[in-house]
Amino acid sequence: MSRIDELIQELCPDGVEYAKIGVLAQVGTGSSDRKDAICDGNYPFYVRSKDVMRIDSYEFDEEALIIPGEGGIGEIFHYVNGKYALHQRAYRIHFTDARVHPRFAYFYFSTYFKRFIVQKAVSATVTSIRKPMITDFPFPMPPLEVQREIVRILDQFTQLEAELEAELEARRAQYEHYRHDVLTFGSEVATSTLGDLARNLDSRRKPVTREARVPGEIPYYGASGVVDYVSEYIFEGDYLLVSEDGANLLARSTPIAFSISGKTWVNNHAHVLEFPTYAERRFVEFYLNSIDLVPYISGAAQPKLNKANLNKIPVPDPPMAAKEQIVEVLDKFDALVNDISIGLPAELSARRQQYEYYRDRLLTFKEAV
Repeated sequence: MSRIDELIQELCPDGVEYAKIGVLAQVGTGSSDRKDAICDGNYPFYVRSKDVMRIDSYEFDEEALIIPGEGGIGEIFHYVNGKYALHQRAYRIHFTDARVHPRFAYFYFSTYFKRFIVQKAVSATVTSIRKPMITDFPFPMPPLEVQREIVRILDQFTQLEAELEAELEARRAQYEHYRHDVLTFGSEVATSTLGDLARNLDSRRKPVTREARVPGEIPYYGASGVVDYVSEYIFEGDYLLVSEDGANLLARSTPIAFSISGKTWVNNHAHVLEFPTYAERRFVEFYLNSIDLVPYISGAAQPKLNKANLNKIPVPDPPMAAKEQIVEVLDKFDALVNDISIGLPAELSARRQQYEYYRDRLLTFKEAV
């Protein structure tokens, strides 16, 4: 930080000039309206949302900032330097003013553009980007030497974060492989249905419309986790919730089985299962999250795992000592890759907070009079 402070004090002690993007850059869209892509193409194709595909032709060859016109409004940006193609509903910002470092612009847009368009929007929700939103955006122009130093620092942060994310992803893949390995049993291990292993408490669930909920501190659970907090509870203890319906039953982007504890409220989108011991509950939780449940899911438009199909899911039933040992090992592994308070998730969270703190400091300038 001292190097930046020294440069600012030396090169722009009276503040930084601001100018609108429309004065500093060419702002336009692409000409392509194709919705498909050739996956083995040579050039990136920036579409109107966050997706980046590859096609066999290009439209531009330049250094630029890409902003999708729809999807993730004001939150998704791409820095590109080279050949690329662009959708009709995505915007390119090609800086023609030599006083602007495009990579510096990428960081500044990522930090402040969303705030700008929300302040300027007629309604609270912005559903698409319009060209005047970009051309009217006020942009600081500290000396290039300052911009380069800021880019160097922020690039180091993003590189470190990318390395931590890659390592965490590798650890999670390792965890899933090991979980599958320890939860795979031979014919010598008995099998029981889930209905025989757990007590189903679905009859005690009670859905409450959003308007009828009284705000409080009690977690209100749905198919994929907490959806609200209310003032009363209908469950108190340790339970396993299993998603009853929703796209996540097939997508599995989040666990479909998850444990809850204490005072809670559960609506009718999650089955409620009670087990005699912690080890039995966690064993089943790990197992359900590791297997394919498609044979037990009905409904095409709205996937559903009904109570009857849930109860007949076969679950390995090894001796209690084996369950306790498996749960002990998987609990430790699960914490290392998923618990935000320890291990790599904690380090990644700390790095992101550190990055955001320094990014905001580095990209805040006193405007010259």
